[in-house]
Amino acid sequence: MKIVIVSDNHGDRQIIEKIVDRYAGKVDGIFHCGDSEFQAADPLVAKLHIVVGNMDASSFATDETMIIGDEVVLLTHGHLQNVNGGLLTLALFARSKQATIALFGHTHQLGVTQDDGILLLNPGSISYPRGEYASIGGTYAVLTADQNQYDVQYYDRQLTPVKNLHFTFTK
Repeated sequence: MKIVIVSDNHGDRQIIEKIVDRYAGKVDGIFHCGDSEFQAADPLVAKLHIVVGNMDASSFATDETMIIGDEVVLLTHGHLQNVNGGLLTLALFARSKQATIALFGHTHQLGVTQDDGILLLNPGSISYPRGEYASIGGTYAVLTADQNQYDVQYYDRQLTPVKNLHFTFTK
């Protein structure tokens, strides 16, 4: 399984177009964790798995769960799981959905961790990053999973891998 994860572009359509042009048809899906500020009728939306964020006016779902290969992927924005206050509620929500991977945004800060067998991944904001890695200018992530491990590589707005932001987790 190989997927692209992006979040919190807040109306910056051009960067999402650039990412879709690069990856469409080459990965198992492009996942948008919300706050796109896209209208549901936007043709770009049809190329994404997308959920509603706290700044979206569209009628996207609040979360989506899907099976890709051996993985159960939960996609949510994270505001309803209060991710600004920690990841416990998100981890419990993911467990209730039997998810092996939980993708979320909202904080505008990239991060990836594993909690009792569930990979929790925030790609950071592609347009308005915050926190330790804000100086990169925006990030998204590519997640590759096989039967033994998860491999997460973060990329910048130039679609270039960020050297010190590569992580692996044993399943």
